[in-house]
Amino acid sequence: MGLKTRHRHTVGQLIELVPSRLAPKGRAGLYEVTRLMPNDGPDPEYRVKRRQDGQEQVVQESQLRLAPEGTA
Repeated sequence: MGLKTRHRHTVGQLIELVPSRLAPKGRAGLYEVTRLMPNDGPDPEYRVKRRQDGQEQVVQESQLRLAPEGTA
């Protein structure tokens, strides 16, 4: 049986994709969580949509942080 991990973020929540080796600076920015992805690994995954241009992608929780308050 695989590991069950809990997602910290919820659908509709605004988050920031943090620049890293996996998420180059050009992909960083403000995103909205559109789906919690099933995942048996230690790092939950999310489907997110970029607010700037609507681009969607799947990212790991370790690549995310909460968007600053007052961001819409």
